[in-house]
Formats: sequence, structure tokens, C-alpha cells
Amino acid sequence: MNSLSIYEFDALVSGNIGGASADGIHGVPAVVFEWLESEALRIADRGEGSWVRLSQRKGMRAVQVTSFVGVLRAPNGFQIEVLPKVGKAIGGGATEARQFLIDMLCCLQRFRHVQTDKARLLARRMPLLEVFISEFLRATDQVVKRGLHSDYAVRQDNLFALRGKLMVGQHLRQNQFRADRFFTQFDEFTTDRPENRLLHAALRQALRLTSTQENQKLARELAFVFADVPVSEQPGADFQRVHIDRSMAHYETALAWARLILGNESPMTGSGNHSAPSLLFPMEALFEAFVAKHLQKQVTTGLVLKTQARSHYLVRHQEQDWFRMKPDLLIHDDTANRLVLDTKWKLLDAVKENGSDKYGLSQSDFYQLQAYGQSYLDGVGVLALVYPMTSSFDQPLPVFEFPKSEGLRLWVLPFCLREKRLLLPPCGSLDASLMSRVPIQRAIPEPASQPREAAFI
Repeated sequence: MNSLSIYEFDALVSGNIGGASADGIHGVPAVVFEWLESEALRIADRGEGSWVRLSQRKGMRAVQVTSFVGVLRAPNGFQIEVLPKVGKAIGGGATEARQFLIDMLCCLQRFRHVQTDKARLLARRMPLLEVFISEFLRATDQVVKRGLHSDYAVRQDNLFALRGKLMVGQHLRQNQFRADRFFTQFDEFTTDRPENRLLHAALRQALRLTSTQENQKLARELAFVFADVPVSEQPGADFQRVHIDRSMAHYETALAWARLILGNESPMTGSGNHSAPSLLFPMEALFEAFVAKHLQKQVTTGLVLKTQARSHYLVRHQEQDWFRMKPDLLIHDDTANRLVLDTKWKLLDAVKENGSDKYGLSQSDFYQLQAYGQSYLDGVGVLALVYPMTSSFDQPLPVFEFPKSEGLRLWVLPFCLREKRLLLPPCGSLDASLMSRVPIQRAIPEPASQPREAAFI
């Protein structure tokens, strides 16, 4: 086994334990586990954002992945695909979770070029990394069909015939005893350009990474087209030289994928310090981008949905503003702020109301929203915490009130990932002028209740 699909917060142990257990424990080869342990220790020592941490399960040493999703590739080539936990929560399995992740990635600026329908289809039979590689190969194939961009480039060479301008100094130094040679400088029409070098390098990398026959076949065919183009030895420098103008527009998508493949980095988490290419994305940021994109369609005409507002601070100290307050989403008009929303990637349970559970809500989130309400709404208005909708949380919770801030009300609302809409309380409970109240047609259905083609979240 050279690959493994797991979910957020699953644990990995060394050795074969017969596949995934009901407790979310998975066995990996010993060399992979040692690498993961070393990464967890490195991250802990440096205090970096942790995508993996040390743990213990059933008396065994373990490492636990966190809320970062995507693809991990160990130095020996073993791939670990980390999928959103909501796929496990609704019983949709890895295929639905992978399709859901693709939908969310499309909401990020650097993934806007993903052909969603094609990617979803591929996700039914390919791991996420293979889907990315397939998208890159498809984009590069389009470049090849439209023709590789060529241009004149200045060349210097010691030739058998005079071509262009004779470089007298170099000619005398190199050809003092070679009457049959001319050291010349000339213009050559060539495909040796930064963008072509980058695509060639990315094709070579894709060939090393892919394990599917379909992707390998197409990658070899495309690499043959680039045979006369040198492979980029300094991708960073070549990317700086690329200039996308109207004549180069067909390169844009392929180069975006090439940047991802060659950079060995995630657009949101930065580069790793190992040689194994990995693509990891924080689910909190993905969910926020997903909600922001689709909630805009639900906002009433005349209102504006703003992301990451940052016009207020928590305190002022010695004539300086401290602790900028940045709610995820803010709905406003020309005169005032109307609604503050914060997205939370956490699975709630509407049944667990009593005791310490409190639906799974966090007290610190309520403190945070109250502070937003005081700053952005002047202590009077509506706040909302937005969580993903599941079968355990498919209706808005009863409204929350702040005893010391009687003008503020807070709603905890589910966002339907299938319908890409926010579920609102009954009419009159939340200002109807803010957002459309088109009803959700259905909650999360049972997987067997509809055709497989419609079974993504």
C-alpha cells in the first residue's frame, strides 16, 4: 500500500493494524511514522502552525493530524490524503469528502481555474494529488494545442559560419588557432522561454509524483513535445521573468498549477522544510472562503458582504490602537453595519444542550462575538456564528442574548454545504431585509436516497 486516506484529527501509528479502526487509528509503514514523528517534534520546537502533533492511542505512540487537509507525501513516496471530517460525519465516505474539498478549493483565488465538474468526476476514482496532476496536465495540453510561445532571444556561440554580429574580443581569444570558427552574437527564434521551461519542469515532476496510468501516459506525451525546451533549473527566478499578456493568456492556468507543483508548498501554509512535496490547507480558512463566496448570492440587493473587516481595535493604549478586531464576514450598507458573522469549522450536536457540552460551542467564541458587536454594531444589532450543517445540526439554534448587552442578539446558524446556503431562523427572528429566505430544499440526505452523481456535499 503506497497511499492512505484519512480524516481530520485521525491518528497514525507504526505498523499494520488491519486498516482504519472505528476510533480513527491508521497504520503506516515504520519509516513513514518516523518521518511524521520527526516533523511533529520539529514543529513543536519551532512553535509553528501544527498540522501534525504527537499523541498516544491504545498504549501506542501515535501522531495525530489536525485541521489541515490535503495531501502529505513522505520522502519515500508514501502519500497520505487528509480529508474533511464532515465526510465521515454524514456517512458520505472519502469520495464525497474529496469532492467537497474540491468545491472549497475552488473558492480560493489560486484555485479559481479548477474545472469543478471534471475534478469531481476524477475524484470518484483518484486521490486528491492525482486530481491536481490531472488538472495540470489538462491545462498544459491546452497550451500545446494552441502552440508553444516562441520569441527571439539573444544567443552567443562559437559557430562554423558567421551569423549575426562577430564578437571580436571573444573571437580572438577563443579562435586564435581555429580559422574555421566564428564567435558570434545573434537573435534566435526559440521556444526556450521561462514559461516553457517551467511547464517542462512541472511535467517531469508530475511524472515522478503520479501513479495512475492515465496521468503517466499524458505526461509522457506532453514531455515529448517539450523535448527541445530545457528544464527550469531555477523555478523561482523563471516565475519572476514570466509576463502574462494577451498573447500568453492560455498559459495562465497551466502556470498556476506549475507553481503549485514546483513550489512544494501550500498557498496558505507556506513551504515545508523537507523534500517531500505536500499540499496542506487549513479547513477554517477554506470554510470561511466557501461561505463568503456563496453567502454573497444570498445577501439582499443594496447590501455589501465584506470579508475580514479590520476597521476597529479592541483597546487603545498610550495613543496607540491595539488588537485589531477582524470578524470573518460583515454585512453593511452605505450608512451602517448590519450583521457580523464569524465562521467556525466545527461539528455541533443540537441534542447535546445540557451539562458541559452546550452543543459543542466554545465560550471564547461568544466573548469574541460580543466584542465584535460592541465595536462594529455599537452594542445594538445581530451577530451570527456559522457552522457546517450536518444531520446533528440542521436547524438554527434558539437565539442567544447577552444580559449585560441587551441590544445584542446572537444566532448560531448552519450552512448547508450541499445547497451552498445559510439556513436562517423563522421569518421575523432575523431581519428579513438582510438575506434571502429561499428555503433549503432538503437537509443532508441519506447516501442511498439519491443517485451517486448528486451525492457530493
